[in-house]
Amino acid sequence: MKQPNSKLLIFRTDIKTKKKVKAVKPLFNNHINILDWSVDLEDIDNVLWIKATEQLAESDVINLIKPIGFYCDALAD
Repeated sequence: MKQPNSKLLIFRTDIKTKKKVKAVKPLFNNHINILDWSVDLEDIDNVLWIKATEQLAESDVINLIKPIGFYCDALAD
């Protein structure tokens, strides 16, 4: 079922391992405006896909994971 008013945010990251994915998991799983997310560890840019509510901005995601030591930069979809 499609969530009403959801959007897809796409980022280039340095989340390169399953261990690093586990490090960000609590941040994303417990965020009220993040509906679903995944990191493509096979992609050269380690792309982070976030399905979010309209209230979540790209800068919110960047500000969420940069303090814990990860690089994150928005990609055009």
